[in-house]
Amino acid sequence: MLVTDLKLFRLDASGRDVEPRGSAVALEVELQRRIETGMESMLGVRFLASGYPTGPWRRGRIDSLGLDENNTPVVVEYKKGSDNGVLSQAVSYLSWLRSARHEFEALVKEELGTEAAAAIDWRNPRMVCIAAGFSRHDRVAVHDLNKRVDLVRYRVFDGGLLRLLLVESASGSASPAPAQRQPRQRGVAVDTDDGAKSVRATVDAAPACLRALYGDLDEVLTASGEVEVDSKQHYIAYRRMVNIASVIFRPKHEAILVYLKVAPDTVSLEEGFSRDMHGIGHLGTGALEVRIASAADLEKAGPLIRRAIVTV
Repeated sequence: MLVTDLKLFRLDASGRDVEPRGSAVALEVELQRRIETGMESMLGVRFLASGYPTGPWRRGRIDSLGLDENNTPVVVEYKKGSDNGVLSQAVSYLSWLRSARHEFEALVKEELGTEAAAAIDWRNPRMVCIAAGFSRHDRVAVHDLNKRVDLVRYRVFDGGLLRLLLVESASGSASPAPAQRQPRQRGVAVDTDDGAKSVRATVDAAPACLRALYGDLDEVLTASGEVEVDSKQHYIAYRRMVNIASVIFRPKHEAILVYLKVAPDTVSLEEGFSRDMHGIGHLGTGALEVRIASAADLEKAGPLIRRAIVTV
């Protein structure tokens, strides 16, 4: 997924727009500490550990370990300048992560609690590499890696500003599934082997009108071309750097629930259509619930969806 470069401007003393000059950090650890401090808001990742050792055979230290908002294990690596070797590093650290599953689960349990450890999704661990720049070869080759890797370019500016830009995202592939599972399809989850009803089973059982409505919703959510669809066990996550929306089917109510990363206190809530979910437990992420049961609902939800996409 290629992303258009983000341009940043500020007004000078004469009222003209001037593009500030960004730079790299003086020390790599400065970047690491800053992102670790704000990792959940910047990357949608709960911080677990810094400089984590990978054992005597690999002899490495993972810059940061975390668990993202979809309960996926995450490895984060930082490079002060333009990165080289991101692909081999991704393979090595993601390989270690899979081999150290019980060790990682113990770390999550210690830092985030038993419930978080039990909810870990091991199907497709993720690596985030943050650097001042990436080569064209790495940006192309990362898609053949068969691993889930995000390449994020950073710049720092006067006034303490930090810019993060997702320049490439490879979705990778989930762990090999048992023979009875069906192939993964875009926008829906595969069946699971734990006896629970998956998103795909729910979609397949939904009325034709609801499936058609979801198709239209999917088009709205992915219209920018910069949104990745990540199917989970119970919901469908739409994400850029972090989730912008979580979609849940409610066939019995002939409706689709969309949880958006939009502050509910900035919206005129409408009973039966939108709801503030602060303090209310629900699947997926996002504090604003929007109920879509018709084309008219989807049209009304359009501005809220676009706001979520622009905000993230």
